[in-house]
Amino acid sequence: MDIKNTENKLKNFSGRVYFNYSLKKLNWFNIGGNTKVYFKPDTLQDLIEFLKISKIKEKLFIIGAGSNVLFKDDIFEGTVIKLSKNFSRISLLNENTIIAGSGALDRSLSDFALKNSVSGLEFLSCIPGTVGGGIRMNSGCFEKEFKDILISVQAINRSGEVLTIPAKSIIFGYRSCNLPKDLIFLSASFKGYKKKIEEIEKEIKNLKTKKEKAQPTRIKTGGSTFKNPIKQTNKKVWEIIKESVPSDIQFGDATISDKHANFFVNKDNASYKDMKKLIDFVKENVKKKTGINLDLEIILVE
Repeated sequence: MDIKNTENKLKNFSGRVYFNYSLKKLNWFNIGGNTKVYFKPDTLQDLIEFLKISKIKEKLFIIGAGSNVLFKDDIFEGTVIKLSKNFSRISLLNENTIIAGSGALDRSLSDFALKNSVSGLEFLSCIPGTVGGGIRMNSGCFEKEFKDILISVQAINRSGEVLTIPAKSIIFGYRSCNLPKDLIFLSASFKGYKKKIEEIEKEIKNLKTKKEKAQPTRIKTGGSTFKNPIKQTNKKVWEIIKESVPSDIQFGDATISDKHANFFVNKDNASYKDMKKLIDFVKENVKKKTGINLDLEIILVE
C-alpha cells in the first residue's frame, strides 16, 4: 500500500481517517499492532465516498465491539473500518419488527425489545458484540442464534453499492454465514412477538444469571475461543479442554480462565504470539487426547 498516495486521496476525510493506527484498544484481548489505515465514518455518505475514492484493493477488515478478534502484533497491511455511533440507532418498524444499525450492541437491541414488549430477542442480552458481528458469526447462546430472528440485512460492498439481502437467501452455519467477508453490514431488521414486559424481563434475568455463573467477566478475553464440535461429540468444548489440558498452562501472559476453559485470557501484556501458542497447544493436546479437531470461533486477523 502506497501510504503517501492514500493520504493524498483521503485528505478530505480528516478526523475520520487515521494512518498507522494502534489496534490494541479496539479489541477485548488488548492485543495487536497497528493498521496502515483506520476509518471511522460518521455517515453512510461518508462510507460510500471513502470506498469509491480509496478503491481498496488490499485487505479490508470490519470491526465491531472487538469481542472475538485477535490481531497480530505486526502491521496490518490494509484498512480497518469501524462504524460510528450513527450506525447504532434502533427503531420500531411495527409492533413485532425492529430495525437496528449494525454498530448497535446486541444487549442494546435486547434492551430496546424489552422496552417495547417484543419477545424473542432476550438471548441477545448475553452476547458481547454488535449486530453486525452477530450476523457475520451467526452468534447465539441458550439454543438461539441470529438466523432465528433475522428478516433482512442492508449492506455495502467495496464498490460503494448498497444492497438489501433477505435472510432466506443467506446460508447460515454454526457460527458462520456465507456472505462475503468484505461486505459491510449497515443495518438489519429482526422479528419478534408481543409479550408482557415483566415476562421478558424475567427471562433476561434468568439468562444473565446463567451466564454470570459460567463465564468470566471484566477481564481481557475474546470470549469463546473454539466452536463446540457438535458433529464429533455431545460434549461442550470447555469440557473437552478441561479434560485434555492442564488448567495452569501459560505462555507469557496468555492463560486459560479458571472459570471457563474455553475463555483464554490476557493476564497483563500478552502478545499475539503468546495467545497463538496457547491456542495451538490446546488444539494439539485435544487432538492427541480425543481425536477431535477444534475449530476457532475467534477471528485471527493477519
